[in-house]
Amino acid sequence: MNLFLFLSIILILTLFLGKFIQKIRVPWIFSALFLGLILSLKNPFAEITSSDTFSFLSNLGMYFLLFIIGLELNIKEMLKQGKFILKLSFSLVIAESIFGSLFIHYVFKIPWGMSILVASSFATVGEAILIPILDEFKIIQTKFGQVLLGIGTLDDIVELITIIIVSIYLGSSHGYSSVSILNNFLFLGLLFLVPLLLQIYKKDIHHLQFKNVPSLFLFGLVTLFAFVGIGSFVESAALGAIFAGIALKNLLSESKLEKFESIIKILAYGFFVPIFFLQVSLKVDLKYLFSAPLLILIILLITNITKILTSYSLAKSKLGTKKSILLGIGLSAKFSTGIVIITMLYSQNIIPLELYSVLIGAMIVSQFIIPILFSLFLKKWNLKFENIKTS
Repeated sequence: MNLFLFLSIILILTLFLGKFIQKIRVPWIFSALFLGLILSLKNPFAEITSSDTFSFLSNLGMYFLLFIIGLELNIKEMLKQGKFILKLSFSLVIAESIFGSLFIHYVFKIPWGMSILVASSFATVGEAILIPILDEFKIIQTKFGQVLLGIGTLDDIVELITIIIVSIYLGSSHGYSSVSILNNFLFLGLLFLVPLLLQIYKKDIHHLQFKNVPSLFLFGLVTLFAFVGIGSFVESAALGAIFAGIALKNLLSESKLEKFESIIKILAYGFFVPIFFLQVSLKVDLKYLFSAPLLILIILLITNITKILTSYSLAKSKLGTKKSILLGIGLSAKFSTGIVIITMLYSQNIIPLELYSVLIGAMIVSQFIIPILFSLFLKKWNLKFENIKTS
């Protein structure tokens, strides 16, 4: 079978299976995760799914998903709630890192420094996994949705810092061997600075004129690929994709932005993102899930309960009881570049196979549990969310 026939079958099955999981208000697109998990048992298409072409399509799916996050972020709203988002974001990471490092240190006998490093990388939020759910329930452009995405994006800074520390620790053979630390920070500064300047000087920027939809779409792709390319110099392509969306949001008028978003979501959700989700679950070795189920359960309980309680205690007065709990559930999604950090440490024999297996297994289980729980509670509580102005 060739790649095109394989993709046609996978997309049809994704759509078919998606109709069933929609009954519990889980977005249909997550059916690709289930298909990948089934294929991971015995993959007769290994030659196709391990090819460079398939990996490239999968990476594009990830970047498009993060790009949509950037497009949906409302910087003005984030600035209004800046102190709240900053306080909650770092409190969540610190609290989970403390309890997670205690578990890792005493159960797996890992030195304190490395335990904290691993725990902090595991503590970050996989906001990309939540976008289809927020989109499904039409709550992205609400104060609640912006807080959730804002925290998820802000903790990418923690991931960047952790990646830099790990890269230095591992030596010149990883990440930053060809680029100095000073240049790294210059590139990161550029990623942060461009969207910020566009936001500050938005009124002084003449909206670009596009005579037709293809030219608008082409400009959007140019923006995405440029930011991803800049970010890749410092192993931060994912963050670059988010900032590309933020930058484009500040260049286009509201009408053009709405038109562009409709196009990019069709392309992303209709093709690239299902491939990305499929690739993620295809990498699962089910022995990770069955070799140490109790440890996986414990670490999920520790991290998720910590996030929910921290969110409840800090956000209750602002969001209310149910919304603060729902926020904690959403922020428990484990799907981020933290998996890259953990893989780097394992490949250098810095952390043992057992710890690696438990962490990867917990991430995999989280990808299924959190979206379902978030959707179920969102539907059950029938909460009302305050919309924000997007202009």
